[in-house]
Amino acid sequence: MANRLFGQQNCHLKMVERLLDVRLGSKGDELTIRGEQRHVDLAARLWRELVELVQGGYPIYPTDIEFAIRILSADSKARLRDIFLDTVYISSRNKVITPKSLAQKQYLDAIRAKDVVFGVGPAGTGKTYLAMAMALAALKGKQVSRIMLVRPAVEAGEKLGFLPGDIAEKVNPYLRPLYDALYDMADFKQGQDLVQQGVVEVAPLAFMRGRTLNDAFVILDEAQNTSPEQMKMFLTRLGFGSKAVVTGDITQIDLPQDKPSGLLQAIDVLQDLAGIGFVHFTDRDVVRHPIVQKIIQAYERLDAGESGSGRKRHLK
Repeated sequence: MANRLFGQQNCHLKMVERLLDVRLGSKGDELTIRGEQRHVDLAARLWRELVELVQGGYPIYPTDIEFAIRILSADSKARLRDIFLDTVYISSRNKVITPKSLAQKQYLDAIRAKDVVFGVGPAGTGKTYLAMAMALAALKGKQVSRIMLVRPAVEAGEKLGFLPGDIAEKVNPYLRPLYDALYDMADFKQGQDLVQQGVVEVAPLAFMRGRTLNDAFVILDEAQNTSPEQMKMFLTRLGFGSKAVVTGDITQIDLPQDKPSGLLQAIDVLQDLAGIGFVHFTDRDVVRHPIVQKIIQAYERLDAGESGSGRKRHLK
């Protein structure tokens, strides 16, 4: 068990030393920790939690060490096993998909409990990826009969018209991120087969008008770029046995400045409605390359007026 805990060439130990500013020593299965008391206490708690994960059969990766430290630092009552052992889906390449932050766990629990869930927060927090995993799990468990992946094509007017090809070819670039998430969990052929059979449909938001979606798991991605009318249209498409997940980043609105965002309006109008859940992510929930978290924090400081010029600037 020590090998799984300590990692190849003790890489896990080295990460804990670097991130918590402690010194670790190992002898067999025993671990000694030296440093400031608060850091020692956190490292000891981390190690007890990691032992439980290994005993539960979880394969610890180096990136999990950083995620685990974030979780335990943010919540003194958090248990890693309640988060990391919540297996959502196992991909075609045997990749185990689980939450990596408290917000991600709350997000998954909300999707399980609610008919409509809004996941709002910056890029890299797993909003769309986890929604896709939940959709595939629901399809595999026969809880739904199809998956709908929807995105607004922001430039759906004049600029889009200059692109070559038919309408499908024109909107395909806007839908590519959804295909990417699908093919990351199902192998390329399996994903293509699901699309060709109509079990998985990837479409621009405009194609939803006039439809009623029964027994479907529907994901609306990049919802910050919907108009209020489009958001209302989408939410009223849901039929019996369906579930909808709406994801978006309100700091990345690409609509013209005089056009209100349907996501912002929905947050105001639907916040207290029973059956609808809202989960808000922050930069602490970023699960991409560590530099992504730093980039998001830098832009947040700029948007808050903490740049060298001292002037507040709004980013779109």
